[in-house]
Amino acid sequence: MTAPDDVRTFRVEVGGGRMLEVRAAGPADGIPLIAHHGTPSIGLPFGPYVATAASRGLQLVTATRPGYAGSTRDPGRTVASCAADTAAVADAVGAERFYVTGQSGGGPHALACAALLPERVLACSSTAGVGPWDAPGLDFLADMAEENVEEMTDAAHDHDALIAYLEKMAGMFETVSPEDLAAELGGLVSPVDAGALTGNFAAHATAMVKGSVSTGIWGWFDDDLAFVRDWGFALEDIAVPVSVWQGGEDRMVPFAHGRWLAEAIPGARAYLLQDEGHLSLVVGSFDRIVDDMLDASEG
Repeated sequence: MTAPDDVRTFRVEVGGGRMLEVRAAGPADGIPLIAHHGTPSIGLPFGPYVATAASRGLQLVTATRPGYAGSTRDPGRTVASCAADTAAVADAVGAERFYVTGQSGGGPHALACAALLPERVLACSSTAGVGPWDAPGLDFLADMAEENVEEMTDAAHDHDALIAYLEKMAGMFETVSPEDLAAELGGLVSPVDAGALTGNFAAHATAMVKGSVSTGIWGWFDDDLAFVRDWGFALEDIAVPVSVWQGGEDRMVPFAHGRWLAEAIPGARAYLLQDEGHLSLVVGSFDRIVDDMLDASEG
């Protein structure tokens, strides 16, 4: 199973003739929970997450970022660029207010919405989200798996090398099976994450990474460049409720990133779980993440 049967798939024009591929599931009249996917990935709702959101009256909405799959590329985009795109997606589903959550590479994009759309975002969560490349007091690459060290170093310093690396990885993703995904990810996957990457979730994750390279590497490439550039907004300006979730067994985005973000964002609720990994954190805690946002928005 990769997605529930009642997913509504449509395209949204977001300006400049660009289109985003959007999916929505759950009650169409529910307040949207707009989920920003990781890197590389696409916006594909996971059945158990849809059920969690729906049980709380929420509609789960996912938008595939520019350059991935059916979403038009936006070369040179910043992390901040996604705020206007997200507002257009919310408009398309008829919602003035909404929640935002972001996993991994989606974390900064969710935070951009919190910073730049304060009148619309009810609450925000960043789960296993990366911190800024040049953040004072954060050693971005420390404790990161070798694969991500190579990727992010190339993003900052050698774009030709980054293209070559992403093309190599894309070739692997095109043919990988759910049974082999954890092994193919190598050092990026900790034992607790390997345990989570099984069954329905492995099938879902495989569909997302295959989709992410289905039309090339450019969504992934543009994500990486956005992470190592100025994000286009200040974390200290965020005024809506934010929760930061991070696992101590995360080899993709090390624990220090979550700790740094929790300290940098005013009033952030910190959930720093030493025994969780990059993937297990969200798989095992999605209900808590959603409930925390609902609680924060009522506070």
